[in-house]
Amino acid sequence: MTMYRKIMVPVDLAHTDTLGKALKTAADLARLYGASVTYVGVTMSTPGPVAKTPEEFDRQLRHFAGEEASRHGIEAAAKSIVVHDAAVDLNHALLHAVEDIEADLVVMASHRLGFPDHFFASHASTVAQHADVSVLVVR
Repeated sequence: MTMYRKIMVPVDLAHTDTLGKALKTAADLARLYGASVTYVGVTMSTPGPVAKTPEEFDRQLRHFAGEEASRHGIEAAAKSIVVHDAAVDLNHALLHAVEDIEADLVVMASHRLGFPDHFFASHASTVAQHADVSVLVVR
């Protein structure tokens, strides 16, 4: 039996440049354990900085997942979640995604000074406290 089968990685497509260590960690663990990675992005139905529509956001997230799969030689998927208010609904959406994709590990970037507070400020902590699976918070 393998230690991990499905790894979930929350991503903020507006700030992928700050996720390098978490993305590499998830890819390394996926290769080590033969696990798949699902990149989870949360958006709203209103236009945002990444996409004007949820469908456009989903296409961009799937493209991102494909690039990560090619770059790291891993099996990857994308799951986009549309919420009413990201500031209010993000933690619940991420925790629900863990169950929905049957992840057995979550790899998340931690909050860093200067990193936008709307996505990872306390979300890594909340997911780590409430998820029923292991959560690796990468600084």
